[in-house]
Amino acid sequence: MIQSIKNSVKFYSAAGLGCLSSFIGATKAEAEKNQKTNFIIILADDLGYGDIGCFGNTSIKTPNIDRMASQGMLMTDFHTNGAVSTPTRTALLTGRYQQRAGMEGVLLTWVEKHELAGLQPEEVTFADVLKKNGYRTAIFGKWHVGTLNKYNPVNHGFDEFVGFKSGNVDYKNFYDTSGRNDWWCGDSLKHEEGYLTELITKKSLDFIEQNKQKPFCLYVAHGCPHYPYQGPDDPPFRKLGVPGMHQSPREDKQTAYKEMIEYMDKGVGQILEKLKKEGLDKNTFVVFMSDNGPTGPGSSGELRGKKGDLFEGGHRVPGIFWMPSLIKPGQVCNQPAIGMDLFPTMLALAQIKYKNKVKPLDGVDLTPLMKGNIAAKRTIFWRNDKGKAVRDGDFKYLIAQTGKGKNKSKATYLFDLKNDFKEQNNLIEKYPELVKQLLAKLKDWEKSVDSEVPEQIQGGNGKE
Repeated sequence: MIQSIKNSVKFYSAAGLGCLSSFIGATKAEAEKNQKTNFIIILADDLGYGDIGCFGNTSIKTPNIDRMASQGMLMTDFHTNGAVSTPTRTALLTGRYQQRAGMEGVLLTWVEKHELAGLQPEEVTFADVLKKNGYRTAIFGKWHVGTLNKYNPVNHGFDEFVGFKSGNVDYKNFYDTSGRNDWWCGDSLKHEEGYLTELITKKSLDFIEQNKQKPFCLYVAHGCPHYPYQGPDDPPFRKLGVPGMHQSPREDKQTAYKEMIEYMDKGVGQILEKLKKEGLDKNTFVVFMSDNGPTGPGSSGELRGKKGDLFEGGHRVPGIFWMPSLIKPGQVCNQPAIGMDLFPTMLALAQIKYKNKVKPLDGVDLTPLMKGNIAAKRTIFWRNDKGKAVRDGDFKYLIAQTGKGKNKSKATYLFDLKNDFKEQNNLIEKYPELVKQLLAKLKDWEKSVDSEVPEQIQGGNGKE
């Protein structure tokens, strides 16, 4: 897998640099208007490690994302904090382990008590901090960290929000799995026509146009390629007031999945093109990533597991960093990084000094990696209803639930990810002392995060 990634980056590098070069030079005057670093986080939904070209996929065409990788840095060891949506997004927004905010489980539309749960008002997001430091902030697309008004993005530092608050919607009429209209403009329901992925891209392009002369932070939270599997030419199928309509009736879901990703790729290209046209490319840090591993027709590549799992396929995701003024083209980073690192990384790039003694950040600044430096060794943790895991350097200790009902049991694993990223060779018997050390670290971490959990419903165990 790693070699195929390197080959893919080399292949797209020469072609990619040429395609967008025509925008360089003509817009330098415009670039002078905005000297602060801008930020764009493009988050795919349920996109697997093996679902795009620069990560080895040969059937789904993603030339724009691949070009982004060839012009920037491809992260082969990039992870999300959770293996499902809500916890991952919580950690991304707060720069802290989601457990500290009581958001370890996914919020489900069909569970009434989950309506009360969400990212509490006292939690601090990257949008909160950037907004207070003169940035315009926006999120377009999926929120999924609370449906009550107090949890709305506009109450968490975002100047603008257009999108949906649940786990997924029909791509044409924006009804959620409970049959409710779930398309919002700020804190008000709104009716709009269009295809979900295209609308999110359009809102993003408009935001860049409107804010090109001031610093901005844009969170592009795609619903793609999460079910229901609907291509741009498919009709709506969910009905208002009719719950439980999860999947689209389309039989050829694999082709629909391909169409959805390729349409999202088109939007990524439009965003990068817009930045170049406006002379904003040099001072805009763009991240492309997924929120967790794949499900349904998606691919984890050579990784073990899928969405919901704490094997690598559940939380190791495609990661790409792009910023021409900082990142040399064609870089491949094999060092571990995780979603909660983006908060402190953005603060460093924005030259914002931030210290919160009550809610200190768990993530680390990744700018040294982007400059080609070796990162300091650190320990990373995961936990959900399927188990818990700790990564220390190259070693990963995993306690995983196996079986269901009366057959439910636990299995323990130790993997050397440097030599076995497919997690095929269990070294649990070979290194007993190392296992003891990792288990001790895991227990200390659990004690730390559990001491902060607010009194609220933590979400469910489903995979909305």
